[in-house]
Amino acid sequence: MKNSEKQPTANKATTNTKNLVVAPAKDAAEELYDFFIDSLKDIYWAENALLEALAKMAANATSPSLSSTIIEHRAVTENQIVRLQKVFNVLGENAEGKKCEAMAGLLKEGDAILQETVPGAVRDAGIISASQKIEHYEIATYGTLAAFAKTLGENEVAKLLTQTLSEEKEADCLLNDIALNTINIVAAE
Repeated sequence: MKNSEKQPTANKATTNTKNLVVAPAKDAAEELYDFFIDSLKDIYWAENALLEALAKMAANATSPSLSSTIIEHRAVTENQIVRLQKVFNVLGENAEGKKCEAMAGLLKEGDAILQETVPGAVRDAGIISASQKIEHYEIATYGTLAAFAKTLGENEVAKLLTQTLSEEKEADCLLNDIALNTINIVAAE
């Protein structure tokens, strides 16, 4: 670890909780519905940003099975964007994105992995690692959004979001299988 990258230390005795309280922004959500819509805008931005990243990952993968899995998931992602547009429509809201800082960070990390690895099995393992982090973020997001929709009585929306949740879980399983059955083994040789 570099000296400039010191790990934060937790010390309950010296933590002043008054300094930790965050004041809400002027346009902060007051109702669950508002927070739900804001979160939908985040994932809508995230899915659109992911399209380009998936193309880049597929182009940099050397494993044909990894490349084809990513290309197939890109087509699934395009359908998920259409499904999100339907969600906005059902809710009577405009389908618009709001920059998702979490996805932006994950995509930046994916780019860094590409730069830090040479083409081959190690880079493919890195692509899977970055992809699975993205899938796990999406699984958490769609699970939460589906729960919000159910709580708000938006059953049609919950069904649509749950469908996407299932697709994200499937993508994670496919990536895991490729990693465990081929890529990681070749990368370790």
